[in-house]
Amino acid sequence: MLTLKLINEETERVIRGLEKKNFKGAKEAIDEVLAIDKKRREAQQTLDANLNEAKKMAAQIGALMKEGKRDEAESVKERVAALKTANKELDEAMNSAQEEMTRLLCQIPNIPYDEVPDGKTAEENRVVKSNLKECTAADTVGNWTTNPFLGVENPLPHWELAKKFNLIDFDLGVKITGAGFPVYIGKGAQLQRALINFFLDEARKNGYTELMPPTVVNAASGYGTGQLPDKEGQMYHCEMDDFYLIPTAEVPVTNIYRDVILDEAQLPIKNCAYTQCFRREAGSYGKDVRGLNRLHEFSKVEIVRIDKPEHSKESHKEMLEHVESLLKKLELPYRILLLCGGDQSFTSAICYDFEVYSEAQQRWLEVSSVSNFDTYQANRLKCRYRHAEDKKIELCHTLNGSALALPRIVAALLENNQTPEGIRIPKALVPYCGFEIID
Repeated sequence: MLTLKLINEETERVIRGLEKKNFKGAKEAIDEVLAIDKKRREAQQTLDANLNEAKKMAAQIGALMKEGKRDEAESVKERVAALKTANKELDEAMNSAQEEMTRLLCQIPNIPYDEVPDGKTAEENRVVKSNLKECTAADTVGNWTTNPFLGVENPLPHWELAKKFNLIDFDLGVKITGAGFPVYIGKGAQLQRALINFFLDEARKNGYTELMPPTVVNAASGYGTGQLPDKEGQMYHCEMDDFYLIPTAEVPVTNIYRDVILDEAQLPIKNCAYTQCFRREAGSYGKDVRGLNRLHEFSKVEIVRIDKPEHSKESHKEMLEHVESLLKKLELPYRILLLCGGDQSFTSAICYDFEVYSEAQQRWLEVSSVSNFDTYQANRLKCRYRHAEDKKIELCHTLNGSALALPRIVAALLENNQTPEGIRIPKALVPYCGFEIID
């Protein structure tokens, strides 16, 4: 969540940022936070003054008793008792104000960086790079004209290819669980495993430490990274134990550093993890959810960084280069989008999406989001670091990205690599698959 220091010192910038993110009632929300904070601080000042006065009175009582001035001492005791009652009320008022302020702050999104473009919808996202053509500042999703033909005659969509080559059984998944829970078979399962190992190996080569975290987390972890409160009902909740199935490895991996003070020398921390991910995807329907396009359970490799504020933009750039290198090695047509303010997630300060082209569906499929959250998550997590020289303690920056999510990568690989002989496997994946073609 946003820090009170930022809200107090840069109020107008915060309001402008929230408006850029299309957050309704930005000024009113910030004004309310400031009013509650003022009330809390005034109560704290009164409480501090009362405690200081009570301390002085306590010293007076002893002196008066020694002098035999019992009545005066009793009078002072009564004033001390009255202060204690007032202090209790002040303490309760402060706690109530703090709870209300925290509740409000949890409902206010992060503010975007200055370089984030204005815009309200995905159509206004900027296409900043592609391996299909040079990009200009005028290239937004809404006016992007490139519609590549990859040389595949009468391409089949991946769900038909999956059935033709017995790679994925969607109906069997419905029988076992429900829609959105496919069963991978034979070379389809091998391809999944190959991609997971390929992504993990590439992350390790780039300095990421591999973790294997739980895929079930407690409410504190969901709160720490901003998934809770779950306003859109996208998380699966185990009510009896109050546990949540993770929507991404970002949640357990980032929460490793909850309530932790790191040494400056430890930063940046670079972790990666493969996990299953679970999302209810409430309200999703139609052609956009067919086949592998939108699943309730899927595999993903996530990269996470914890960094110093002054280095986090460099970390973000390195993460973008890493994800792009994966798509290059998979020989897929891709484009990189800088999301506009209105299309950013609740918690991000800046986010780039990677999309790959689906030949048979003739549409772009999102396969990664790489975000810098600035101090927004760290403030909720109380994730901090200690400066090496002056020992000052400061909030970290947190970053994460998909590297990569498998379902749409598999869809694009199947559709874009169709040949009369079968489905060609990219060279980089052959050592992991053990085969060059699916036939």
